[in-house]
Amino acid sequence: MALCFLTAGWKTDGANAVGKSDDGFINGILGVIVDHGLREESNEEAHIVSSRVTEMGIRCEIAKCSWLDGKPKQGHLLEEAREKRYEVFQNVCTKHQIEVLLIAHHADDQAELFILRLSRNSGVLGLAGMAFTSQMFSKSTHLYREGSKNKGILIVRPLLHFSKEILYKICQESGQDWVEDPTNQNTVYARNRIRMSLGNLSSYTFQSELQGVISACRRTRAYVDQICNNLINQAVTIIDHGYAIIDLEILNPSKVTDICLSKFVALILQYVSQRNRPIRGSTSKLLLHYIRTVPCKTSFTAAGCYLCPAPRSRGTKILVCCSVDCPLNSKMELIYPFLNGEQKHYFRNELEQIIADGKSYSNHFVPDASDVHFLDASESVISEAKTLNIISESTYRDILLLKREEIKHFKHKVEDKVDYKSKNKVESIIASPSELLQPGKACYFMNRFWITWKLSNHVSVGEGTENCVADLGGESQECHSCSCRIGHDKVAEVRRMSESDWLYLAKLSKCPSLDNLQQQKVLSSSTMEQISEKRSLHLENLELSAQKALEVLKSIPVAARRSLPVLVNHQGLLLSIPSIGFKHCPCLMVSCEFKPIVPLGGGHSSFM
Repeated sequence: MALCFLTAGWKTDGANAVGKSDDGFINGILGVIVDHGLREESNEEAHIVSSRVTEMGIRCEIAKCSWLDGKPKQGHLLEEAREKRYEVFQNVCTKHQIEVLLIAHHADDQAELFILRLSRNSGVLGLAGMAFTSQMFSKSTHLYREGSKNKGILIVRPLLHFSKEILYKICQESGQDWVEDPTNQNTVYARNRIRMSLGNLSSYTFQSELQGVISACRRTRAYVDQICNNLINQAVTIIDHGYAIIDLEILNPSKVTDICLSKFVALILQYVSQRNRPIRGSTSKLLLHYIRTVPCKTSFTAAGCYLCPAPRSRGTKILVCCSVDCPLNSKMELIYPFLNGEQKHYFRNELEQIIADGKSYSNHFVPDASDVHFLDASESVISEAKTLNIISESTYRDILLLKREEIKHFKHKVEDKVDYKSKNKVESIIASPSELLQPGKACYFMNRFWITWKLSNHVSVGEGTENCVADLGGESQECHSCSCRIGHDKVAEVRRMSESDWLYLAKLSKCPSLDNLQQQKVLSSSTMEQISEKRSLHLENLELSAQKALEVLKSIPVAARRSLPVLVNHQGLLLSIPSIGFKHCPCLMVSCEFKPIVPLGGGHSSFM
């Protein structure tokens, strides 16, 4: 409610004030109320809040969560509710083409997160907490449209410097009522326990010193982010076939601190795998050792990626590509159009300016190495903070006490309950078969390849044969090419390239007449005579396509070839390898664009 009140004032009274629409609402704002549906009274509360927000002049939308697999168990309620809440935010922002989302996280939230992560042994980067700005990239591929750029949704947390007490006063002095969620009082949840414990340590000294540690961690993270960005720009080459090359001579790992090198490697692996899960513990240490070994002579698998010496580099460069052993890396998602024809543009013109201003500010904000702390991981953050006089002895003891209490609760919870059902549920999802791709539709493969295909009714002689008939708009689609493998069902599946595809191309490049395995139907004698006249041209085209594809494949490292997308028909017979230009039939029009959802570096994580 405080955020709504302040935002309404910013939009109507600021330097760039806007007017109101004909229905009396402030232009450029949409309030989103998420009804999780986990309590009986939540629906009534959502409508109460909606009424109050509407009275401020803010257009409002209530989004109700749907729990297809049943409501979450109590032990996982807060985590699953948060996931669902941000999923709802994404859907609403996508529907209205909103690109900036304001969230009311405040200083008390930061303090709770600090203690929570401290009890889970987070390092300085995790203890820096939430950034003022971050980017959320949709897992739902309907965000994408052909030719569009996925800039994600920019999350802005303008209230991070304000305590909850101040936000209460803002509401009280502006006459705004709010709704308290009784779930926040349940001590089953770690955040609630920490919140109550912090409430008992409400002295100004403790609060200010704790925020001082968080600020120091944030400055350190900003410095590390800047170093990583520089290293990425200098030492990393991204190849449009979906893999990366790290130049160890330019990177010079021996000159980079552990914390910066760990973050650098994590960013590369998260980009290549398109998975946002952090790399922690022993895996992070093994990766550090691997990246520091120059020249590189061995291979390594981690976080959905396969690392090995790049070909012809003598170990001075590392190839990073998707691991074929990771089922998640074979995921295919169909692309669906916007369900709502009316598309609003609330913040469309402001996003680029916000990002540009933020980056410009960051150039002045990022400190020098001498002005940041906690880069040396040999000592704990709070111990070093005490040594540097950022916190007093009493604050140090209080933080340690909070940490010990939460560790005790956490260990008890882990020993008491292991969620095996959740693991099995994930495995069953991974094992599900891929969806079929209809002509004219698009899909995302491995969160990086945008693929679409159709049959063309105009094929040049240079590409193959003139005898290719396809009625894309009517009821029939026939391709009378002797090399065509499109069946009557006119669907394709997408999978990763295998060694058999390479061998098949080699066979076609030498003897295309061997490809007589895919007779799709018996033709009339007159049609067969017509096809026979063009048969040699078909086979010549197929042979040429295979030869060109093999030449391109030779330039792609063997490990990276395994993640190239391949189109096959319902019988599993090869239709196309679009990334390298191979297609089995001149009627087949296939497009494959390398367009990863999350950009290298993870977006604008902490530039303000």
